Amino acid sequence: MKIVVIGASGTIGKAVVENLQDRHEVIKVGKSSGDYQVDIADESSIQALFEKVGEFDALVSATGDLAFAALGEMTSEQWDVGLRSKLMGQINLVRHGLKYIRDQGSFTLTSGILSVDPIAWGAAATTVNGALEHFAVAAAIEAPRGVRINVVSPTVLTESWDKYGSFFPGETPVDAAKVAKAFQKSIEGAQTGKVIYLRG
Repeated sequence: MKIVVIGASGTIGKAVVENLQDRHEVIKVGKSSGDYQVDIADESSIQALFEKVGEFDALVSATGDLAFAALGEMTSEQWDVGLRSKLMGQINLVRHGLKYIRDQGSFTLTSGILSVDPIAWGAAATTVNGALEHFAVAAAIEAPRGVRINVVSPTVLTESWDKYGSFFPGETPVDAAKVAKAFQKSIEGAQTGKVIYLRG
């Protein structure tokens, strides 16, 4: 299969590429690195990416920016970061990607634990992750030509624990390699309209 991995240089993206590259043709995409570049917050950039990549069998999105701040202090600009990037950016990857994905192909998006387990300063992240999961469940009903849409929702990564662990008291982190297995399940399996939750 020809698989497009967006966010291929990130911790999850690297693990996904490593898991898939021996069995599939993997196209690595980043904001400033990889085989191609894209800014998912820019719809015209997404359109340009697909024009260059052409037809593909599966797309992984392991990217999306979010802002964190106290609810009473978060600005409209900070809210827009997650809404334009992690939410609408990934939705637009599906919307525009439907024109290029082959029959029986799959989209796998990334949300996160905050959709169901909020933290302080994380209202925007919880809102965006929850909305993305509901989008995938609903969009899978309408996806044409046997195309599947799923979301992987990991907890904080082991590799990022030193940086973010203090925001998740009592949480058990999960290895990026385990998260990559969930993407494999979505791509190579048969499920659609599912949120694959990964907890430590």
